[in-house]
Parts: sequence; C-alpha cells; structure tokens
Amino acid sequence: MSTLENKISFVTGAGSGIGQATALKYAAEGATVVCSDINEQSAQATAARIEEMGGKARANALDTSDEEAVKEALAKTARDLGRLDVLMNNAGVARSGWGITNDVNLSGVYYGLIHACPIMAAQGGGAIVNTASAAGLVALTPAAAGSGTDPVSLEWTASYTATKHGVVGLTKQFAVAFGPKGVRVNAICPGYIETPMTKANRERPGGREFMESLQPIGRLGQPEEIAAVAAFLASDAASFVTGVAMPVDGGYTAR
Repeated sequence: MSTLENKISFVTGAGSGIGQATALKYAAEGATVVCSDINEQSAQATAARIEEMGGKARANALDTSDEEAVKEALAKTARDLGRLDVLMNNAGVARSGWGITNDVNLSGVYYGLIHACPIMAAQGGGAIVNTASAAGLVALTPAAAGSGTDPVSLEWTASYTATKHGVVGLTKQFAVAFGPKGVRVNAICPGYIETPMTKANRERPGGREFMESLQPIGRLGQPEEIAAVAAFLASDAASFVTGVAMPVDGGYTAR
C-alpha cells in the first residue's frame, strides 16, 4: 500500500517548484490532493498532471495572506472530501519587501496552522508540513543571496530570514499544543533548490557555482528531493516525529 493511501491532502503553492513536486508526490503515494496556488491556472495545471497519472486532485486559487480565504478553503476541503489529513504549508515569497514577506511567509503559515489543527484534532489526528528554509536555522550568505549591505537588499534578506525562523518557531509551538490531539507538525528546511525562486540567483554570473559551493554535497537540490521528505513527514512512517525542523540542504547548515 502507498504511504498516503486514502489521505486527503491540501498543498499551498502547488503551482510550481517544491509545492508542485510535493503535490505530485502525495498523489503518487495515494492521496487525494487539493492543489492551491495564488495563480489558479498553475494550480489547475498541477491538478491536471495528477489526473493524467491516474490520481485524484482538485484545484483552487488561494492567497494565503488572506486569513478568511485560508479558513474557508480548509473547511471546504474537510466538508467536501470528508476529512483533512495532511496540510503542506508551502506558499512563500522571496526578494519582496518586509510587509508582503511577513504576510505570506509567516502569517500565511500561521493561518494554515490555526485553522487546520482544530479540524484535524476533531477528527482524531493529522499531519502538517511547513516549508521553512535553511534560512530558518542560519543566516543567508550574502553573496549567495545576491545581496549586500544596501537597504534594499537587506530588507528582503532580513525579512526572508526572519520569517523562516518564525516558521520554525510556529512549527514547534503548534506541535506542542496539538500533539496530545494526534496532530503532528513538522518543518522542512531546504537549502538552495532548483526552483523558480532561485532562478535570479542561478542566472547571475557565477551565481549557480557559488550556491553549489555552499552545499557540501556540491550541487543544487531538486524539488523532488524535498517532496520525498514531505511525503515521509506526512505519512504514518513518521508517526513519532513532531516539532522537528529538518534540514534538507545538502549539508548547508552542517558547516
């Protein structure tokens, strides 16, 4: 039996990158996947790929910085599909200002947690996986981030690092609060992954090579490698794992 057989899952930021790879992985492991993204066409494209491979999926447009929209989307999933077993809080931004970065990266994750955890607790349990970052454990290396000490660069690197540290904190707090209710909450901390979010850095002269040099494994990660860990954390194989911020970073944070 697949590890997520008959589970109902909800993935934010499912239109591309890590979110898309995770949605596809969850479906391959037997879950029904609600593919959510601020770009509805991207969400629909991911759902269509799942259906083409014989899986079950739905798609919706969702701005995770809108609390009422998040609350209703999660409640609707539970109403329409009978349960909400897995939430992947993945939607995020980089290279944005302080306000929008906090709204999406931190508040968006909080809204998912505060509204999904009670649903899962009432049904007897569930699993939440938050996408944090290696920057949720350590500071970004300025040269790799394509930034310096100018105010514009510092605004985005500081806001990204602060919000991802915040995701780790939220993960631990909700794991402690809802553990007795059977709800597990964990975070993944990716290093530099080959996704649209790292495209600008990869296309800078020498940018790709520099990022690769920061990861002892010597290369960039692939979205599917993050998705594999997300599937494990969502599955019953991780039944005694909660409150963890797991680096999947090619050794970036081991230095």
